[in-house]
Amino acid sequence: MERARRSFTEEYKREAAGLVVSSGRSIGSVAKELGLRDSVLRRWVDKLRREPASAAWRPTTQATPMSADQASELALLRQENERLRMERDILKNCPASWRACAG
Repeated sequence: MERARRSFTEEYKREAAGLVVSSGRSIGSVAKELGLRDSVLRRWVDKLRREPASAAWRPTTQATPMSADQASELALLRQENERLRMERDILKNCPASWRACAG
């Protein structure tokens, strides 16, 4: 049986490779999460590291610094996100009878 060859946009390749570089996770774990082969993602990461200023990997928009309001809102959202993750993990680990009451 022949598999259809998938194609990815340059933006997707850049973001996938950037995820490996910025997160510090292994290529294998990110590739598994994204449903890619290790060798494909490794090639994209190598290209990103080799040619950071090339047109293929250059971001399309200019980065602008965050205002103080945006920075404080981001900090609050990160705190809330952490709290929600903790609540989710607690509910995952509690008995099924308690989950029915908590929902």
